[in-house]
Amino acid sequence: MINADTENQQSRADTDAEIEAIVRRSGSSFFYAMRLLPEEKRRAMYAIYAFCREVDDIADEPGEIEDKRTGLALWRGEIERLYGEQPRHLITKALLGPIETYSLLKDDFIAVIDGMETDVEVAVRIKTMTDLELYCDRVASAVGRLSVRVFGVPEELGIKLASAQGQALQLTNILRDVHEDVGCNRLYIPQDLLLSHDIDTDDLDKVLAHPALKNVCELISHIAERRYKEVRALIIQCDRNQVRPAIMMMEVYSQIFQKLKRRGWTKLTIPVGLSKFEKLWTSIRYGFF
Repeated sequence: MINADTENQQSRADTDAEIEAIVRRSGSSFFYAMRLLPEEKRRAMYAIYAFCREVDDIADEPGEIEDKRTGLALWRGEIERLYGEQPRHLITKALLGPIETYSLLKDDFIAVIDGMETDVEVAVRIKTMTDLELYCDRVASAVGRLSVRVFGVPEELGIKLASAQGQALQLTNILRDVHEDVGCNRLYIPQDLLLSHDIDTDDLDKVLAHPALKNVCELISHIAERRYKEVRALIIQCDRNQVRPAIMMMEVYSQIFQKLKRRGWTKLTIPVGLSKFEKLWTSIRYGFF
């Protein structure tokens, strides 16, 4: 007969395989970065990423707003159960060990859900730069705070790194996706920043066509550039082997950011990204050297 230990090991193996499949299907460059980690850390990061993927899909995939809100509320409840050691979902079951091993904070998981709640609204508008910083913190830096705990970065240094890198990456996303987001009735460029450049309209097409928008995007790009510099200065203070996944993600996004700057801010309909070869080369260059 199969004993209990064997059954538990098989169950864990099945869970690990399903979690890895979720991460692999996402097609994210971060999948290859995470594969560089030792096994236990890799499993923890896969589970964190799978959680982020699930809640992000609720926000971004087609569906009724109330259904999306309900889906996120269910995940709030599941995080509460996770920290009560009674998880029900495949992903939270996979997170049960990591939250104890790496002291992952419930507030960071909840922050990610808070960020997704912004995205599920019919119309997304960010009012102020402070609101934009909060949004970046929720959808990006909170994930970074979970990650650096798994990597083993000292807490104070890790929090600074997560904050700077989260904002750099998310601002890059926002600048890259301005035109696409407008098509979804979303605008992450703060209204106070638009008003300061005399862009005073609720019509998003008019915002896109306004000649001063390029100056607004340029200003946001300066903020992102400062954050990338902060990240590089902080990474020097880290054990490089611990933060290789963070380095790889930074370099992937940094290349996208540089391409955005070269394209400029008057041709927002022109897509910017990296080819498979560029992603592969980045993975090799920064993942193994």
